Amino acid sequence: MRTGVIALALVALWAGCGKKNGASSQDEYKDIAKTFDDSEPPPDKRKPVEGADLGKLSDVDKQRFEKLVDSLPSPCGKAHSLRTSRNTDAGCIRARFAVDFVVALIGDGANDDEVREMYKARYGGEQAKKSFKLSDAAPHAGPADGRVVLVEFFDFGCPACQEFAPQLKEVVEAYPTDLVIYYKQFPLEVHEDSKGAAQAAIAAHKQGKYLEYHELLFANPNAHKKDALVGYAKQLGLDMKKWEADYAAAESAVNSEKQEGEAAGVSSTPTLYINGREYGGPQWAKYVKMWIEEELAVNR
Repeated sequence: MRTGVIALALVALWAGCGKKNGASSQDEYKDIAKTFDDSEPPPDKRKPVEGADLGKLSDVDKQRFEKLVDSLPSPCGKAHSLRTSRNTDAGCIRARFAVDFVVALIGDGANDDEVREMYKARYGGEQAKKSFKLSDAAPHAGPADGRVVLVEFFDFGCPACQEFAPQLKEVVEAYPTDLVIYYKQFPLEVHEDSKGAAQAAIAAHKQGKYLEYHELLFANPNAHKKDALVGYAKQLGLDMKKWEADYAAAESAVNSEKQEGEAAGVSSTPTLYINGREYGGPQWAKYVKMWIEEELAVNR
């Protein structure tokens, strides 16, 4: 078994705390060729996909790729295949990124159904953009005027969030001028210490130490009781009287952010939005970066 299969099993789009896995219909993607217009050439006349780097794929995976690009639809909503979109639709900037996405998923061990599912999550119809309460005063990293805005709803006690945290940090550090990420608290009831941890982080933010406190909480996933939270505040040299007062006052802010997430449809963590669109790919830095690169290219 390839290591990619194991890795994708851990970080595929359905991974997360509070998310219930369930079978989803693939019919519209398995039968998508039936909806393509008459411009699709017959299989023996189809040209290689422009710019597709298949050098790291096995011969079997190359064959899978060729079939998938003929069955997956245009990422721009056109009535033709991904192959046709990439080769003939110059106006569909997303097509080259969609091709790279498919190649990467195959290379990392995703089976055909997983590729279709993640492609559908990313390109399967125009997704209504969500708006969130964002301000310079909110916990964030990166320039407030960044061209790409990430919003993450997360739970400090969620194992999936703990796994995703260093991946997301890598993403943020890769785009120091183009990206800003806002951190939204979404403590789940199943993690009894998460709400207190969220309040503690917001209290630290009141003294300009949110990111440092955020990292301490993720670095110590099994120590989120109140005495540990106090210890982290002292470790960062915070004014403890102010921190305690802000800790108590932060409960309403935590509740408000969770309600904001629920109103947007958030039900599990981590949930990430990129320029208002929910991210639905593997929780690896490289895949988030691919989405960001696409956003930068499309929204020049």
